[in-house]
Amino acid sequence: MGRNNEKVKDKKKERKMMSERMNVGWANVKKANSQTDPLDSLPSFRKINKNGMSLNLETARATELNEDTKDWMFKLLESNMKTAYQKSDWGWNEGNKKAELFEEAAWFLIARNDDGTPIAFSHFRFDMDFDDDVLYCYEIQLEPEVRRKGLGRVMMKVLELIMMKADMIKIMLTVFKHNEAATTFFKKSLKYDVDETCPYNTIYEQFDYEILSR
Repeated sequence: MGRNNEKVKDKKKERKMMSERMNVGWANVKKANSQTDPLDSLPSFRKINKNGMSLNLETARATELNEDTKDWMFKLLESNMKTAYQKSDWGWNEGNKKAELFEEAAWFLIARNDDGTPIAFSHFRFDMDFDDDVLYCYEIQLEPEVRRKGLGRVMMKVLELIMMKADMIKIMLTVFKHNEAATTFFKKSLKYDVDETCPYNTIYEQFDYEILSR
């Protein structure tokens, strides 16, 4: 009986610790989402001069975007990713992708030329993933003319800094296994690892994506 009582106590203690951790995590998420501008704590990253590019970074909520910016974002996403989605088990559903992209919880890191023309964006969110408070990067999309110039690396590093300033546990993202350029970029260039929550292939079920984190 004594041993059983100890097991019950241990389970209660474990549940209490998990609940406390979740409460702290949700408090961090709420605080992060209450920010007016996540770049306020990173003023030196508002302006980027790199490899012949003179760019301005800004953050915005989905609810703050005008229709021209929304149209540009979705067209770029569709141009860059539609084929990859069609090759996957997920498929491509325009309505679902638009709803996800511009959901109220969405934040965006946007890069613009000096004349205000947008040339790259990342869709990210502050959220809970199981019992971890995280910054989840849903998308990072660049116009063809600014690829392979280091912009993607800079934007991901800015997201990591935003994550740390918000006291999140980690930054996470999902990548298709068949998207070799993306997997190489995240795993080899940025040193992301397969996250502990990533599903693994079995004889019963195979997955065509991976969940990565830092």
